[in-house]
Amino acid sequence: MTFQQHSTVLAGDAPGQSTTLYWYTAGPEDAPTKVYLQAALHADEQPGTMALHHLLPMLRDADAARTLKARFTIFPSVNPLGLATRVLRRHIGRYDLETGVNFNRRWPDLYPQIAQAIAGKLVDDPQANLATIRKAVGVWLDQQQPATAAQRLRLLILKAAHDADIVLDLHCDDESLKHIFTSPDLMPGLQDLADRMQVAATLTAEDSGGGSFDEVLPGLYRKAQQANPGFPIPMGAETATLEYRGQADTHDAMGREDAQGLHDFFAGRGLIAAPPPVATPAPGPTSLEATEMLRADRAGLLAYRVNLGDQVKKGDVIADIIAMDGPEAFIGRTPLRAGTDGLILSRVTAKYVVAGASVAKIVGCDILPARAGGYLLED
Repeated sequence: MTFQQHSTVLAGDAPGQSTTLYWYTAGPEDAPTKVYLQAALHADEQPGTMALHHLLPMLRDADAARTLKARFTIFPSVNPLGLATRVLRRHIGRYDLETGVNFNRRWPDLYPQIAQAIAGKLVDDPQANLATIRKAVGVWLDQQQPATAAQRLRLLILKAAHDADIVLDLHCDDESLKHIFTSPDLMPGLQDLADRMQVAATLTAEDSGGGSFDEVLPGLYRKAQQANPGFPIPMGAETATLEYRGQADTHDAMGREDAQGLHDFFAGRGLIAAPPPVATPAPGPTSLEATEMLRADRAGLLAYRVNLGDQVKKGDVIADIIAMDGPEAFIGRTPLRAGTDGLILSRVTAKYVVAGASVAKIVGCDILPARAGGYLLED
């Protein structure tokens, strides 16, 4: 059996401080395909951890039966630093409290770091070029000298994921239907994942503006292709952020269902030797630039007029904002209207909002001029 638990002690930022990160591997070490899974990079988002809790025994049993055909690396709760950031009985697992940086933002742009290292080494063999790029990234990562606990954690994650063929980052929204974020280059290739998850939407962007983890490897290979047009360079990693509903949806039965969807996706790819059931087709991809991040234009109390999954038209009232000051305080209501036709994908659970707060995602079909080429995340 190759199923194994590992632990890594990460030095903290204060003398005598450290934290332990637990992770697993399974499957043949020499398997031709490497799969990397992580959950709770935003440490206050637990549905993905619940899903991996149920997936791990499936992988353990498949490993014992020798039916794993890929090498799996699994971090069920990848951010112990974020797990520890509780303030006044609230879990603040989305941001590094030292810097204020979102744990899923500002991941490195790898291609400029390795461009010189691969110069003159590319050939006519796409697999050889892929190996050259991965080796260069590995060398660069080995040269890094992180100074903080957060930097040490990021480096550990990148070392574990940089040479994987499939990289899945499990998250959740606030209150939401299941959806995926991925790169347009990887669709329709990842439609089988969308089908197995039964997502309501797959949202695509080459660069959402925030340096998200799932964009690191596609960005690397895309820029390598653009900079070296005379050489065949494959898109060497299928990566995606999987949004498993909302934060409150950390339920045993849902986790079991989500784990089964992942298992069936791997089985459908031949990475687990098991016959998967027939998948029900999910909606195809749409550009993230066609998704409206509807924001409040004033402070107040939200009163929604729509539910998750509703189809709306441009101009429809999505919610009223109840005034909490001024002459109409606690009486007046101002409608907040949709700026596009589309599907209500998410809402917020905290109903007191301030001006500029995101209150809903509306997945449309048409690129929104205000979104084209801009920062695409909530944040």
